[in-house]
Amino acid sequence: MRQINDTVAGEGFADVLATLDWEATATRLSTITEVDVRRVLAKAESGRQLDTDDFLILVSEAANPFLEQMAQLAHRFTLERFGRTISMYIPMYVSNACTNKCVYCGFNHDNDISRTVLTMEQVHAECKAIKKLGPFENLLIVSGEYPALCGVDYFREVLKVCRPYFHNLTMEVQPMRQQEYEQLIEVGLNGVVCFQETYRQTAYRECHPRGMKSIFRWRLNGYDRMGRAGLHKIGMGILLGLQPDWRTDAVMMATHLRYLQRRYWRTRYSINLPRLCPSESGFQPRVVVTDRQLAQLTIAFRLFDHDVDISYSTRESDSFRRNMMPLGVTSMSAGSRTEPGGYASTPEALEQFAITDSRSPQTVAADIRAKGYEPVWKDWDSIFD
Repeated sequence: MRQINDTVAGEGFADVLATLDWEATATRLSTITEVDVRRVLAKAESGRQLDTDDFLILVSEAANPFLEQMAQLAHRFTLERFGRTISMYIPMYVSNACTNKCVYCGFNHDNDISRTVLTMEQVHAECKAIKKLGPFENLLIVSGEYPALCGVDYFREVLKVCRPYFHNLTMEVQPMRQQEYEQLIEVGLNGVVCFQETYRQTAYRECHPRGMKSIFRWRLNGYDRMGRAGLHKIGMGILLGLQPDWRTDAVMMATHLRYLQRRYWRTRYSINLPRLCPSESGFQPRVVVTDRQLAQLTIAFRLFDHDVDISYSTRESDSFRRNMMPLGVTSMSAGSRTEPGGYASTPEALEQFAITDSRSPQTVAADIRAKGYEPVWKDWDSIFD
């Protein structure tokens, strides 16, 4: 494993997080009153920007009785910024090889599964198979974290293969150095999605015992390296169910989002709120986040930030994704396969996690239209590269 010290990790949000008191934030969440919620809703109604304490109030249990009022505001703000559109994307897994031992992941290094790293010929085949599924232009390239096999040189070749097929290329792979992100931008990378998983360091250490991902500071400061590299878009996420106190986790992510926006203001941001799904690891969620709670969290993020992209993957059911379209969600995946080579063939490799919404892209698009919304397959033009 590469040794990453604090000097290499660099300065960034990890230094800010170290000044935040997790327990004090959790206590603050438990003391919110109806009066607090009404005050924040009046502020939101007036169009003023909410701060992180306002967000804390909106994700508290005290805000639950006000969910309908919150939903109406979220619908209004989403229409103002995004109209009746849902951006469509699809993930393409290029490898399930991984050096990490994340206790909840099907790609865990210790799991006895077939490991695959796609060749460039296979990447071509995957691109062609995806284009037959639907007119996708937003591709999310996903890989396990194994830099010796899938490092910057490998991903440069993958991006070169994918660029003629897709207008917008995003990656969800291991965190990299600023210079490596810059090299990937040169060959067509538009954005990066990185899941911090949890901001609670004790829980993070328990869930990531070995591998590069176990270095909390390196991962957390990766978003600063992305911002300094000049990425067009950065995606953030926590894994709901990984540790019990998801509300405090959400407050920390909202704080992180605002920090990034102030420093790297030319970059766009997205929020991902997946719930833990079954995997080969057998890890069970430490808390079950209900549909209503996920709806509250999604709506709170929309009230907190009118412009942030909020993404729902095929982890969520078709009915829940349908109901959340008017309430803040702005992008969705469809037709997803979560194993390498899953589109062009019937692979032997294991899925990273089980999907819930297995409908075809055409069915998902038809459902979106039936709700009065328009599926948008492309939101990026090569002229802007």
